[in-house]
Amino acid sequence: MSRWRSPAPKSSPYVTPQGYAALGKELTALWQKRRGVNDALSAAAAEGDRSENAEYIYRKKEQAEIDRRIRYLQKRMPELKVVDGVGNNAQIFFGATVTLEQDDGATVTYRIVGPDETDAQKGHISIDSPLAKALLKKQVGDEVTVRVAENETTYVLIDIHYS
Repeated sequence: MSRWRSPAPKSSPYVTPQGYAALGKELTALWQKRRGVNDALSAAAAEGDRSENAEYIYRKKEQAEIDRRIRYLQKRMPELKVVDGVGNNAQIFFGATVTLEQDDGATVTYRIVGPDETDAQKGHISIDSPLAKALLKKQVGDEVTVRVAENETTYVLIDIHYS
């Protein structure tokens, strides 16, 4: 018997123009990769017994992963709303790049983007994240306190700009 899990809450349908273009490139690359995997799968299937053919089993799993991602992108991309981060530099909205000062004096910079284009290494955070939700509509000089699990962090908003 499998465990039932309630569906995850639906994420925001917003994406930047750069994020939408990246998703389109990913979809094109996945279709090309799938062709190569299909060729390798056909070659592995031609070798004979499929039950003990490791190459065949691996390629089937790889094809399933690619197909899952393609299905997701084909379903997700039409419902996305491309938002160009045009806003005033007085308040935080989608697409804003913000600089925050932490309690200890260290500064961090984040860009608020859609959930499909988050990247911690680049400093891109989802608009659905607790920090982004707390920052929306704030102005320079405002103090924001974010509580995640048992940790509470206070930030002071230093700068807002849109690129």
